[in-house]
Amino acid sequence: MDATPRSDVSAVSALGEPVRRQVYDHVRTQPSPVSRDDVAEALGLARSTSAFHLEKLADEGLLAVEFARRGGRSGPGAGRPAKLYRRSDREFAVHLPERTYALAGELFAQAIEDAAATGASPRDALSARAHDFGRGLGADLGCSEDDLVAALADCGYEPRSSDGTIVLVNCPFHALARQHTDMVCGMNLALLSGLLDGAGCEDRHATLAPAEGYCCVRIDSPGE
Repeated sequence: MDATPRSDVSAVSALGEPVRRQVYDHVRTQPSPVSRDDVAEALGLARSTSAFHLEKLADEGLLAVEFARRGGRSGPGAGRPAKLYRRSDREFAVHLPERTYALAGELFAQAIEDAAATGASPRDALSARAHDFGRGLGADLGCSEDDLVAALADCGYEPRSSDGTIVLVNCPFHALARQHTDMVCGMNLALLSGLLDGAGCEDRHATLAPAEGYCCVRIDSPGE
């Protein structure tokens, strides 16, 4: 499960600088890629300032860079290609606390396809898909409490350990779980059971334990 990448947070934070946001807004509204000189002239900036912010936006993945000779010239004597900037096609999302609705959508879509192909119920198909996904997450994990807590934190669950039992303070599918509780909690249970299976944690089990302010699933301590 992909938590919000730090690069996404960094990219969004980069737009907090007023001049940089102005540069970005200008580039994204242009019908074709623009140069440093274009931006400097349009916004009344020094060329060095224009270049600095454009490069920062490109480094963060907010702008894409391409090189082209302008004016249709080509061949010897046409000069060096100009460095041009356009809005990147990359999508950015930041959710606090962590949410991974794209993953839920993908699992739901796969489950619908599986159900149509096999005749299984959508709920069973979703559980199977979520379990398989979880097994993949757990394949490279150890079974120590520290390993599990770290993996669950990477998934956005905000785990807390108490006497060996791991409770989950955040549900990455919170809004969906509120509207479709049984389906999403079942998916969560299957995913985390798969993670434990993938890690080979035979003495731990994911169980449904709905409680206000927590994810509906907890990881039981060894021996429970």
